[in-house]
Amino acid sequence: MKDTVAILAGGGPASGINTVIASITKTFLNAGYRVLGVHEGYKGLLKTQETEDLSFTIADNIFNRGGSYLRMSRFKPKDTDFNTDIFVKNNVKLLVTIGGDDTASTANRISKFLASNDVKISNIHVPKTIDNDLPLPDSIPTFGYNTALNEGVLLGSTVYEDARTSANWFVLCAMGRSAGHLAFGIGAACHYPMIIVPEMFNKTTITVEKIINLMVSAIVKRNLLGIKYGAVIVSEGVFHELSDEEIKGTGIAFTFDDHGHPELGNVSKANVFNELLQKKLEALKIGVKSRPVELGYELRCCKPIGYDLVYCTQLGLGVKTLFDQGISGCMVMVKHNGDVAPLYLKDLENSVGKIPPRLVDINDGKTQGILKGNMHYITEADYEAAKSIVANPAEFDFNKILNW
Repeated sequence: MKDTVAILAGGGPASGINTVIASITKTFLNAGYRVLGVHEGYKGLLKTQETEDLSFTIADNIFNRGGSYLRMSRFKPKDTDFNTDIFVKNNVKLLVTIGGDDTASTANRISKFLASNDVKISNIHVPKTIDNDLPLPDSIPTFGYNTALNEGVLLGSTVYEDARTSANWFVLCAMGRSAGHLAFGIGAACHYPMIIVPEMFNKTTITVEKIINLMVSAIVKRNLLGIKYGAVIVSEGVFHELSDEEIKGTGIAFTFDDHGHPELGNVSKANVFNELLQKKLEALKIGVKSRPVELGYELRCCKPIGYDLVYCTQLGLGVKTLFDQGISGCMVMVKHNGDVAPLYLKDLENSVGKIPPRLVDINDGKTQGILKGNMHYITEADYEAAKSIVANPAEFDFNKILNW
């Protein structure tokens, strides 16, 4: 029986997954291996064992497509789910996992289980997420981020054109569970007058009131400048930093899970923020209309742009390079100069064994340049003029809101 390479994808989609799958398939087929695609992530690997032999023809048909040819799953196995069946039956020598840190951590758990049962296989992980929040060194992006950013900019620019055309405001919300890379990148590229990401609240607690007041700050400032339109983009990550009490206090009709926590995935965050903004504007008697736009699932399965096509090809080929070197239990990394290197989870973990997310560096030159030079908001210099619109301009002072 041929030596086999098994591939699975876990978590949510990101553009370039098919490029990684296809590149791994082609290079290992050329070396005489059998390539086994596993559907449904770890559920398919350990429970249903739903697999498919991957051929050159399949790989060549999918390498530039969005989405994932291998159906994905967020299934996280318990230790009692572990078994050796699929590995022994198919003579698996290498398990390639594509996903975020949870997928990688589970792969390491499986590898340890197999070793304890005298089934020795290598494990190499390919890091993916459109959130760009895995802490790769030297600002190396996670694959899928640049394509999601590109698509977000296309949509965000169209929305901004609508704002100009109709003299309205828009409230956009972009994906990003704990980091604001995507929202900040889209807002910066589209010249939005207000960008709100969780990292901005580094000197104060995030509250709903502060988020809405930042939006009003931009609207009032543009009004003073004679600009009757605009757009605000918010990272969904701010929701994950809000307390349950803050969320419940919005008055929005959320559903709640068995533990009493708001089920954020069931609502449009843009719609929530827009509704709260409308209430604030009405209370302030500011006659501005705003509309919500959610940038979510539209960004995950796009056809990869040239950057990710090349990058994901390098990552796929890099898996073979590391495997040939006998390296296992790592993530594959492609440096800016194209060199392939292993990145071990132990080098990324914090003191409690978790991999902390890579956040937007709020103090770096690029971020500060956008915040100070390309956004519109109220400062102390605007107080006198702003009194013609709001009674207390200090309430909407950008720097005071953030305690900067």
